[in-house]
Amino acid sequence: MKIGFIGGGAMAEALVSGMLAKEAAAAQDIFVSDHKEARCAYLRDTYGISAVVGSESFVSSVDILFLAIKPQVAAKAMQEAAAAVGRDTCIVSIVAGLALAALEKVFPTQPVIRVMPNTPMAVGEGMSAFVRGSPASAALGQQISELLAAAGQVVEVKESMMDAVTGLSGSGPAYGFLMIDALSDGGVAAGLPRKAAIKLAAQTLLGAAKMVLATGKHPAELRDQVTSPAGTTIEGVRVMEQQGVRGALIDAVMAATEKSKAMGK
Repeated sequence: MKIGFIGGGAMAEALVSGMLAKEAAAAQDIFVSDHKEARCAYLRDTYGISAVVGSESFVSSVDILFLAIKPQVAAKAMQEAAAAVGRDTCIVSIVAGLALAALEKVFPTQPVIRVMPNTPMAVGEGMSAFVRGSPASAALGQQISELLAAAGQVVEVKESMMDAVTGLSGSGPAYGFLMIDALSDGGVAAGLPRKAAIKLAAQTLLGAAKMVLATGKHPAELRDQVTSPAGTTIEGVRVMEQQGVRGALIDAVMAATEKSKAMGK
């Protein structure tokens, strides 16, 4: 199976790195194009893959073609790819805001899949949601899911849910960074050195997230398990509830979702 990438930025690199690390693909079967030769040289030297300026040399021969480019250059890049890509090549778009209808208009005979990843993919902990176009089979969706899983977790959704995905997991890393920053500020205010406070806050949220995923328990149940009567934790939770932290996070997801809808019109 040959895999091509139009765009060699951070998301493409994260996928390439994950695929190679988990042996989901071999280096000789991965082809990347980028508009900067220096970037291509870095990808070649680091991963042993083919990386060139321009996709003409591989776009017609790959089985899966990832569109990993910025939205403002997507139209031109897709038109160029459409003129040469194979009829049965699966087109996988990780272009922000690019709807299935737009993909299918440019690639009318190819199966297309739209993906919304997020930035922690760069460290192998991404969260990707994908939706299949009508020509893309469930088996093909499973194949793409396995490739995306090389850089994190994956879920299949309906396209009508993609704005909500953008509002939650797409924008979510920023919410997480804000919480880490605020918690570390609290640690510093309580007397901790900044470096230690950041590490304590970040690892605590990472551990809590892993517990949710590993146990399958509702977050509220896990919270109750560490909240002793009249203890320190319930005192902190009480203040967070009084200050509206829960409501602020809900509103943040809703606001980002609405912004995504507006940008897609």
